[in-house]
Amino acid sequence: MYLGIDVGTSSLKAVLSDTNGKIIETASVNYAISLPHDGWTEQNPDDWYHAEIKAIKQLGNRFDLSKIQGVSFCGQMHGLVLLDKNDHVIRPAILWNDNRTVAECAYLNNVIGKKRLIEYTNNIAFTGFTAPKLLWVAKHEPALFKCINKIMLPKDYAAYKMSEVFATDFSDASGTLYLDVKNKQWSKPMLKILKINQNQLPKLFESYQVVGNVSKKFAKLTGMSTNTKVIIGGGDQAVGAVGTGTVENNQLSISLGTSGVIFAASKDFKKVSSGAMHSFCHATGQYHIMGVMLSAAGAFDWWVKDVLKTKNFKLINNTIDYQKWNDILFLPYLSGERSPINNPFARAELHKLSLLHTQADISKAIIEGINFGLLDCLNSIQQLGIKSKSARVIGGGANFDTWLQILADILNLNINTINTTEGGALGAIILAMVGCGRFKNVSTACKVIIKNTKIFKPNAALHQKYLQKFRAWKKLYLTLYQ
Repeated sequence: MYLGIDVGTSSLKAVLSDTNGKIIETASVNYAISLPHDGWTEQNPDDWYHAEIKAIKQLGNRFDLSKIQGVSFCGQMHGLVLLDKNDHVIRPAILWNDNRTVAECAYLNNVIGKKRLIEYTNNIAFTGFTAPKLLWVAKHEPALFKCINKIMLPKDYAAYKMSEVFATDFSDASGTLYLDVKNKQWSKPMLKILKINQNQLPKLFESYQVVGNVSKKFAKLTGMSTNTKVIIGGGDQAVGAVGTGTVENNQLSISLGTSGVIFAASKDFKKVSSGAMHSFCHATGQYHIMGVMLSAAGAFDWWVKDVLKTKNFKLINNTIDYQKWNDILFLPYLSGERSPINNPFARAELHKLSLLHTQADISKAIIEGINFGLLDCLNSIQQLGIKSKSARVIGGGANFDTWLQILADILNLNINTINTTEGGALGAIILAMVGCGRFKNVSTACKVIIKNTKIFKPNAALHQKYLQKFRAWKKLYLTLYQ
């Protein structure tokens, strides 16, 4: 068997597969998010560790865990995990969706300068990235900053507790803003700016490489075998893309989760001179371009649960007539926005409401606004020469046909659903398989395991109407924030 561990924001999932990649059992353990101040989000890294043990032991109630050949990881990106010389966690991890680092990002983007950041890392500073978090700790918690012995990311902590190997991978490290993405090495100029050294950072690996074995301590706690190989895995978006089979040059995938992600695989490094998109290493060993919206399905979740006071998402979606036109515009910036505008102060807007509009009209406009955010990212990706006629889609939004048809019409792409909903956990399993030699590479594994199911084709006439509405949508944002 193979095991995939997905260290998410609200829960940890452990997924077992057979040697053909067929999922045979899953276990999930929830944990809390701490919100100590407005815009702050933190977690106790040991909650991930205890959840990891608990989930694996749940699988051990039904299966012989000694038969697991390899285990790999998928994890929430950008989180700052700090350990002292005794391997004790210094402070709660600062998460990807924490917005406390506005001042630090302004310093990096405006004083150090975006041009130099792109030269050093091929990316600019966003509040979610790891580097500005380190600057924040140095400024606000200097005594703790002096105690730092190890700096790692969330999935690296889970892997470290399992293997006792201090390691990370290129895909996850790309989101720190102190990796030289093009040359796949820690950026010495950035380490100097952050006042950290390479000894505090983990060794870098490709996502499918073996870094060690399950430790004796962890094996004793869980029932796993010390013969089981530990493959480092990667950041949630890159590993999730593996889980959708988005691994070939120019392939696209879209995640309609709490955040929204449009992901483009590339065999070559792409320089993003504007900084509008993230240019990262892929879990395949190649590269990818990615646009990230902070509120996608999360915005629709807010509308349905908090405003309409229901949990019946399917009923709300079924009331929408995707061909009925209205002029309502929705800016989905409930938590600010990352790609492509990088504006933590942007806020959501419902525009052009009238007495004639119904609940269904507003629901449709909210879906359209989320999809326009994805189109905004897609346009930036296409400017880099990445072209595709289709995209695979995953996440909660992928469960609703109306949403996917509107997405196809707005993006002018064939939108494909696939034969799995496991995403990152399956991607981790595929990386474990490659690391153990079950498949010769990630691409071969994906072709065997992942297949398209439904296809949603764009309506050419509606696409043209949506392009006009998109221009009005962009104009609304520029009017409010420029």
